[in-house]
Amino acid sequence: MEFDSSARTGRYKRAAAEAAVDRFFLPGMRVGLGTGSTAAFAVRRLAALRAQGHLLDVVGVPTSHATEALALELSIPLTTLEEHPELDVTIDGADEVAPDLSVIKGGGGALLREKIVAQASRRVVIVADVAKLSPKLGTHWPVPVEVLTFGWRSQQLFLESLGARVTPRRGDGGAPFLTDQGNLVLDCAFGPIDAPSELAARLGARAGIVGHGLFLGVATDLMVAGPGGVEHRVRPT
Repeated sequence: MEFDSSARTGRYKRAAAEAAVDRFFLPGMRVGLGTGSTAAFAVRRLAALRAQGHLLDVVGVPTSHATEALALELSIPLTTLEEHPELDVTIDGADEVAPDLSVIKGGGGALLREKIVAQASRRVVIVADVAKLSPKLGTHWPVPVEVLTFGWRSQQLFLESLGARVTPRRGDGGAPFLTDQGNLVLDCAFGPIDAPSELAARLGARAGIVGHGLFLGVATDLMVAGPGGVEHRVRPT
């Protein structure tokens, strides 16, 4: 398929991210800065606009240590949810996007902070290339589940009882991947998920699970780029 080229996919990601910043970031806003390769394009676009004298009073809340480091490197002013508990808009990427703009996130390991920032935002804009579009969540991507290190194998058994094929995420050198909170991530391949709200409720009710990558009813907008350019979609009402 045409979008399988990594170079072309990178161009699509950048186009979607830059279009989102140009459309949704306005002077004086408090914005959420997402995590991952697509969101990094948005952070760099914000820095480029600031270098041109635009959006100088915009302040950002990063969703990970990696995004914080990139923003500081690019001289983007940062704040916290403690200082500003409500944000105007967050721009972030996604691993899989369903037609109703429900998404799977967490491939970069920042799912918990990403969801906290998204839920504190009046508007959440997902940026993606067409390869991330899916008829149903779980078709192409596992659901990341963030768990405490204490008793994590019990969580694995619980997730398997729900029908998941569970793979503990590994980091560099094969060591267990740890989130910014020091937790583990279990990647759970459920296959196409028929009832994502029911699954999210069961995950959310389990002690030891501190976050999951099902973002349902969170995204308000999607900027998706492909061969025909960048398209803006709004969550169906």
